Amino acid sequence: MASKNDPEPDAEAEGAQSGGVQSVERALTVLEILAREGSAGVSEIAEEMGIHKSTVSRLMGSLVSRDMVQQNSDRGKYQLGFGILRLASVIPGRLSLVHEARPVLESLAEEFKETVNLAVLRSNYAVNVDQAMGPSTLATYDWVGSLTPLHATSSGKILLAALSTDERDRILKETGLPPRTSRTITDRKELDRQLLDAAGKGFAIVREEFEIGLNAIAVPVFNHQGNVVGAVSISGPAFRFEPEKIPGLVESLKEAGLQVSANMGYARR
Repeated sequence: MASKNDPEPDAEAEGAQSGGVQSVERALTVLEILAREGSAGVSEIAEEMGIHKSTVSRLMGSLVSRDMVQQNSDRGKYQLGFGILRLASVIPGRLSLVHEARPVLESLAEEFKETVNLAVLRSNYAVNVDQAMGPSTLATYDWVGSLTPLHATSSGKILLAALSTDERDRILKETGLPPRTSRTITDRKELDRQLLDAAGKGFAIVREEFEIGLNAIAVPVFNHQGNVVGAVSISGPAFRFEPEKIPGLVESLKEAGLQVSANMGYARR
C-alpha cells in the first residue's frame, strides 16, 4: 500500500512523460546546433543550451549509439552522423512535385487571374505537368503534357539557365533555335545573355516568342539539394499581361517558387 508521501501513479506517469518530452526536445536542439555549426563540443553545446555538460554527454551517448551523431576523433567534437542521412534520404522519393506545387499554383491563378503552369525538363523540352486557371482568364488551352521549346518559353529559359554549359550546348545543338514567331530569339549569343540575366534576376520573361499575343514569366523550383527541378510560370494575353508592370507579380511569383521549393525540401538561403 502506498504511503501518503508516495506520488500518485498518474503523477509518476505525467512526470515521466514530461521528462521524456524534455529529452526529445533537447536531443533535437543538439541536432539543430550541429546542423548549423557543422561541429561542436560538449562544452559549447551545454553553454548554448544552458544545461550541464553531463546532461549533454548523456544525450550524445544516445545519439551516437543510433548513428545520429558521430565524434570527430581528432578534436573530440561532434557532428551529424550517417543515421541522419538515412532518414533524410527517404523523404525526396515521397515528395511529388505536382502534389507539392498544386496549392501554390491555384493560389497564384486566383490572385492574378491568369494561367499558371508547372514545367519540368524532359527530352530536350519543357513539359508542362500541371496547370491552374484563373477565374476570369481568357485562356482555355490545356497545356498539361505539352512539349514546348526551351529557347522560346519562360519556363524553358529558366530550365536552360540552370544547366551546365556542356549540357546546354548539347541540347541546343540537337534542337537548334527554330523561330516560333517573328519575336523568337534565334541568336545564340543573345539567348546566352538572356539566360545569364535570368539566372541573376531569378526569373525569365518572354514576350510573344512562343505564340503571338502571349507573354509569360517563370521562376525556378529547387529540390532538397538546391538543384532546379522545375519552373512555375504565369502567362497571359500580351495586350494586358506585362509582368514587370503588374504590382507585386514578380515578388509573388518568386515567393511561390520558393514555397514549392521549400515543400520539396529546399532550405531557403
